[in-house]
Amino acid sequence: MRNDKYHIYLNDEEYRQVLQALIDLKNELAAQGRYTDAVDDVLIKITKAKKKRIAVKYI
Repeated sequence: MRNDKYHIYLNDEEYRQVLQALIDLKNELAAQGRYTDAVDDVLIKITKAKKKRIAVKYI
């Protein structure tokens, strides 16, 4: 499971919402005095992910 890779396709609005949700989660965990390492790792992966334009066909 550790080596599995997943692809997620987000538009700009969805990308902003994911980032904001992760930041909110990190702030909640920090306010509770809990570790935020896992959320930090996901934030780094999301922000450093390559962006690729694709054509989407709606049927």
